[in-house]
Amino acid sequence: MERRAAAEGLSSATLPEARRPAAPRGLSDRSFRTILGVLAAALPLMEAVVLVELLQGSLPALRTFGWHFLVGRTWDPVAEVFGALPFIIGTLLTSAVALVLAVPIAIGTAILLVEYATGWVREGLGFLVELLAAIPSIVYGLWGMVVVAPLMRAHVDPFIEASPLGWLPIFGRPLLGLSLLTAGVVLAIMILPIVASVAREALLMVPSEQREAGLALGLTRWETTRRVLLPYARAGVFSAIILGLGRAMGETMAVTMLVGNTPAVTLDLFQPGYSMSAVIANEFSEATTTLHVSSLFGVGLLLFLLSLVVNSMARMLLRGLSHAGTR
Repeated sequence: MERRAAAEGLSSATLPEARRPAAPRGLSDRSFRTILGVLAAALPLMEAVVLVELLQGSLPALRTFGWHFLVGRTWDPVAEVFGALPFIIGTLLTSAVALVLAVPIAIGTAILLVEYATGWVREGLGFLVELLAAIPSIVYGLWGMVVVAPLMRAHVDPFIEASPLGWLPIFGRPLLGLSLLTAGVVLAIMILPIVASVAREALLMVPSEQREAGLALGLTRWETTRRVLLPYARAGVFSAIILGLGRAMGETMAVTMLVGNTPAVTLDLFQPGYSMSAVIANEFSEATTTLHVSSLFGVGLLLFLLSLVVNSMARMLLRGLSHAGTR
């Protein structure tokens, strides 16, 4: 009797296990994978939607001006003559100035935080760098108008004009302080925390064995940083620079307040200029004619394509750097 009861109890205990459905876990995995796939596909879909909208909005201007819209120097809403070349040059110049000023400081800050600073100095300086990224762009614009522009007009621009740099063709005669150079200086401060933070993370990912090997070979701390750490982390540092370039090209409010908003083709950094994002922010709400609105859409399309080209080229260079680093 006991043996029979034990057998019946065993069969009743194991029977539900045998009859249990075998697919709840697989079903949940498939559902999760499907959700992730849909979310991932939403990103290129959003980009495609933005591109289509920009194309549709800019078609009247592109049909009217053709290639002249890309190389035209005149932007006259009254006469309905629109050329985007001043905005392209203004965007590229301000972004270039920002990179030239910000990249050495940002990479130096990243090296200091990773290799030299310790304790509360590292924590405090890292917090201050990250705090710069949290300041709204409109605050940077106000600060630039109140502090940076007068400083540039009274001291920096005359100093550059009197120095050997004043012989360069990119420096003419200083004017009011609202110029391509002033906008580039403020942009450099704005992109500095992005470049420094990403470069810092790239340097932190370098294995400690690499540092120890350099020091064991008799290299100094600086030689180890220059010959070992930076070559090892060059792909990440390059990515940081590209992120900063993207932020500089797309910045709107601060550039609008500081660049001077003059649609003229010039390479003189002391002169006022214009950027693609600034002209859209300034004129879109006031555009009354179909051709004017379409031209602003065309400027937005150019900015989108320019960002796409820059990021694509950066990705190709980054892939080349990664392959070179693994050889």
